Amino acid sequence: MKKSLIPLALLGLAGLAEAAVVSKPVPYEIDGEAFEGLLIYDDSISSPRPGLLMVPDWLGVSENSAKQAALIAGDKYVVFMADMYGKAVRPANAAEAKAAAGAVRADRALMRKRAQAAVEVLKAQASQVALDAGKLGAIGFCFGGGSVLELARSGAPLQGFVSFHGNLDTPNPADAQNIKAPILVLHGADDPSVPPAQVEVFIAEMKAAKTDWQLVSYGGAVHSFTNPQANVPGSNQYHPQVAARAYRAMNDLFDEVFGAR
Repeated sequence: MKKSLIPLALLGLAGLAEAAVVSKPVPYEIDGEAFEGLLIYDDSISSPRPGLLMVPDWLGVSENSAKQAALIAGDKYVVFMADMYGKAVRPANAAEAKAAAGAVRADRALMRKRAQAAVEVLKAQASQVALDAGKLGAIGFCFGGGSVLELARSGAPLQGFVSFHGNLDTPNPADAQNIKAPILVLHGADDPSVPPAQVEVFIAEMKAAKTDWQLVSYGGAVHSFTNPQANVPGSNQYHPQVAARAYRAMNDLFDEVFGAR
């Protein structure tokens, strides 16, 4: 399979221009349907690293989400980006993304099945790259954040779940009883896509299930605050300071659950 190199300098990481991470397409099937995710990692690291399943935003597997995955992976993680729509579906604009994401959100069993299948693909990469398959977590952005929370509600045996500006609603709140690992929700306090009422229902869900959960609400942040391409004030907008804080919170959780400190 062809490898493409993403220079870290393009991701704004000063001093690391000489380094690069590998982005490698990984084809797989679910019930005979073709899917293709991306495996992203620094191949100069020989010691096994924890693995993160990444569910991207509603645009799915894209150049922008690959850059985001490379930023997250660095020399710390092996990241596998899930394909939640199928190889034939690559949204080219917001309208197509809304349709693709809406179809999956309308069928939570399907959402969980596709996320669970991607976890198995990630595990299988331990034979190909320096991955510690005993240390796995999941992260997601926007639509992907909601997908990761549904994966957690399914009882997936991962060690941590992180949602960045993701939807918090679920048709089956009692399923939170199945959650087996810490939940971290990184939320824009002014996000119109995830209003206070939805947040309150989520908090009640987590409390009722007695899960290990955290919700960090960032003042001044709206939807898509980690996405440098988001530029709709008051709705979807990049907030670099909040994004940096959120990534640190993610790393702190995984350092804890993976035993890095």
